[in-house]
Amino acid sequence: MIQYRELSPGEIDRALFRHFIRRQIVTRCWRKEGTKWVIRDDPFVDDWTEEDYRTLITCLRHTADTGGFVYAAFVVGRLKGFVSVEPGLFGGEQKYLDLSSIHVSEDTRGNEIGAALFLAAKAWAKKHGAEKLYISAHSAVETQAFYRKMGCVEAQVYHQEHVSREPFDCQLECWLSS
Repeated sequence: MIQYRELSPGEIDRALFRHFIRRQIVTRCWRKEGTKWVIRDDPFVDDWTEEDYRTLITCLRHTADTGGFVYAAFVVGRLKGFVSVEPGLFGGEQKYLDLSSIHVSEDTRGNEIGAALFLAAKAWAKKHGAEKLYISAHSAVETQAFYRKMGCVEAQVYHQEHVSREPFDCQLECWLSS
């Protein structure tokens, strides 16, 4: 049975991720070439180092401390997925809230955990005045298929800080009314 709940800043620590497997084997990615999106071979293994976990924990605590949303999925008491949405609208008339992370442990992917987390993020963002979620998303073909399934499309307005930090990410948005 999968249990979902919001996380408080105090419980976000390295031990929380003890049974979380970030690993993703990537073979093909979406790349923007000029004005067109194409799929290119770009094989690599995406995984987190201890430094990545430290950064993630700091960011998630900050999100929770500042009034954002950190929501998690647990299987038999073990963290197997999480999503975070930053507080504070941006993008002018777009009224975006930033979906800053969504990850599902490798051993539980394909069980609709990601969809449940995404829908919870949408509901929270709508309740907090957003019209759209903004997502700077991994460009792996499988990752992009998930976001398309969830109703995401290319963002109308790119958040330049995200583009600078992750130039190969796909900049997406998702209407909250749908």
